[in-house]
Amino acid sequence: MGEHVHTVKTRVAAISVFASAGMAAAKFIVGILIGSLALVSEALHSSVDVIATIITWMVVRVSDLPADEEHHYGHGKFESVSALGVIAVLYVLAGGILVESFSRLRQGAPPPTISAIPFVVLLLDIGVNFWRARALHRAARETRSQALAADALHFASDVLGSIAVIIGLGLSGLGFWWGDSAAAIAVAIMIAALGLRMARSTVETLLDRAPEGASEKARHAIEQVTGVVDVERLRVRMVGPTHFVDAIVKVPRTYPIDRVDEIKRKVQAAVRADLGDADVTFTSVPVALDNESVRERIMVIARNSGLAVHHVTVHDLGGTLTVSIDLEVDGEMALTAAHDIAHRLERNIGEEFGADLEVDTHIEPLEPELPFGTDAAPDRIATIRDALARFAAATEVRDIHNVRVRDTDAGEIVNFHCRAEPSMSVTKVHENVDEIERALRRAFPSVKRVISHAEPPHA
Repeated sequence: MGEHVHTVKTRVAAISVFASAGMAAAKFIVGILIGSLALVSEALHSSVDVIATIITWMVVRVSDLPADEEHHYGHGKFESVSALGVIAVLYVLAGGILVESFSRLRQGAPPPTISAIPFVVLLLDIGVNFWRARALHRAARETRSQALAADALHFASDVLGSIAVIIGLGLSGLGFWWGDSAAAIAVAIMIAALGLRMARSTVETLLDRAPEGASEKARHAIEQVTGVVDVERLRVRMVGPTHFVDAIVKVPRTYPIDRVDEIKRKVQAAVRADLGDADVTFTSVPVALDNESVRERIMVIARNSGLAVHHVTVHDLGGTLTVSIDLEVDGEMALTAAHDIAHRLERNIGEEFGADLEVDTHIEPLEPELPFGTDAAPDRIATIRDALARFAAATEVRDIHNVRVRDTDAGEIVNFHCRAEPSMSVTKVHENVDEIERALRRAFPSVKRVISHAEPPHA
């Protein structure tokens, strides 16, 4: 695609050089021979077009170069800079023509010699310039080239200028001596008006003004992508034919990285489909949604800590949340290190949900979330505590403490803490704790789940 655009720009610009030079020379020679200021002015205007077209031909070869270490956004603005230079030359020419025209009007200069030759040259010039203006305009629209658009505007002004000269020569032929100078003034005014129009577009591009309607199109395209919550900020600017789009997009914080990356690719494709040539910079901002569950919020906390958790279970005890988490760590890790990781996770969860929260972490698979429950009677808790201490005596863990028993529709839920040697591996600790849990369930069939938390001795 890039090579095709470059070829179109270069070919159209090269053809314009030869056409401009030939017609400018013809008008200048005829204008001098018949003494027509209007025709000479139009020839000079066409000569500027020749210079502009040569500049355009050189600039498009540079503007299509890819971005490099010094020009991170490519070389497209070389076109805008060249267009400003051509505009400056046009205004100098228009000023010179106006000065000479008013001088002739004051001095009452004689009218030009009228013959068929200048009319033939001008009609031929109108035909050539009309064809070139259409070809350049079509190429500029296809390639989004400001340099080609400026060249097309020059040739369109040549058509209007030639018509004005024909009218001026006609008035001179009818005996109105001022007709030629008036036509020259009309040419100067058209040059200035068209230059002003071109200058406005070029300056807006250099000042990074967003192209008309581009922001709305880009925003609409981004908002249609599934997974996009909102567009926080959007900036669009034009460099040559390319739209550079900087988008800060809100996405659900519960999405994994690969899901966010998929959203990014879809956003880039959607913007390019609506704007054409576009370079999209996508920045995602994770946001909390109103419909996030407690489990989703805990999973986000664990992911932000770089931890792998599963089977997160949450119970509502009437104002107090109890959370049980299966935390995956290296099986050869010492208990002290594993406990530190679990403690940091529990602290982060507490900061998220407040003080009315109980968190226990363990490494065995957990059952799905259980229904609402209530604290068991004190004597029942004491019975379970004594049984746990008895079963623990046959293992390598000790100091059963912080025992809690809850009644639910699905059965009793037991939480307890215990201690083990700091050097004991997580795998070994789990084997011992698992033995206690199995013994408790055998002794008390009403116990549905046993959630343990192992920790090292007090320092």
